[in-house]
Amino acid sequence: MRPLFWLMAAALPLWAQPKLLVNARLDTRPAAGGLEQTFRPLVTTQPQPAWIAYSVPSTRVNLGCDYVRDGWSQPGVVHLEPPDRAVILFRVEGGAVERIRTLSPNCEIDAGDLPVHWLADVKPAESVALLETFATRRERFMDGAISAIASHSDPAADAALQRFLAPGQPESIRLRVVSWFGPMRGRGGFEVLKNLISGDPNDRVRERAISTLANSKEPEALDLLTATARKDASPRMRMQALSALNRHSGVNVLATFKDAIENDADMQVKRRAVSALQSMPDGEGIPLLIQVAKATRDNEVRKQAMSSLGQSRDGRAISFFEEVLKK
Repeated sequence: MRPLFWLMAAALPLWAQPKLLVNARLDTRPAAGGLEQTFRPLVTTQPQPAWIAYSVPSTRVNLGCDYVRDGWSQPGVVHLEPPDRAVILFRVEGGAVERIRTLSPNCEIDAGDLPVHWLADVKPAESVALLETFATRRERFMDGAISAIASHSDPAADAALQRFLAPGQPESIRLRVVSWFGPMRGRGGFEVLKNLISGDPNDRVRERAISTLANSKEPEALDLLTATARKDASPRMRMQALSALNRHSGVNVLATFKDAIENDADMQVKRRAVSALQSMPDGEGIPLLIQVAKATRDNEVRKQAMSSLGQSRDGRAISFFEEVLKK
């Protein structure tokens, strides 16, 4: 039977550690005197593979537990409410950090019979500062470090992400960071996306900001998407906004698609609007697609509408095609 250690140390608050750790050799040590001073010696003096871990207050998003692998579900608990903390883990080998992960404290964590050094009383701002040192070192660290920073609820995380988003940073980093300014960063994240969309000098960053905005829970997010689809000077950005809008529904969204199909001066934008209607929630775009296929005088737009209807496999589309074939 594999060893099972319940990480419920009486000397620490219950939230300080994950609920359970499987197959591990555990020791706990305080980091109240400074995370950097505690962390670095553990890395450099570790003669064998090991993990260093701690928890921080999180942005209350659903963090993964790897309960699905290769398409097969594994046993696990589904928590309907997201945790208020995140577990940050560093795999150490040969005196260096090899991997960074972020997990829910509700996960069952299997350490593979390796040592696990649990750090208590870690200050969130110190955690962000430590993770920043890894974020730009090597490609394999970038995603793990930035996603770990984004899971922090501390203001230091917003400041760090903003630094990585600055125009002087490499485009590869900026594109990764933009994606974390969706629902995880709340109102502040919305304001960042809004500013990027209105004036960032990099078109790829603007496109990523528009796409990320579609996941924002802020009330103004949908209005900003529709305004971008209707008014942005760049056809490329109008197309991106239309692609993002098809995740939403409602009269205003349909009106935006209709306006693009009928009035946009760029044919590619028209085609994107027609294509996006196909995948609106609950088939809401199908009636407008049928209307376009019936009424438009533009052959290219009609072809696109017919193609989108054919791909939708919607019952109303099938009935429409049956009508056409009878004529």
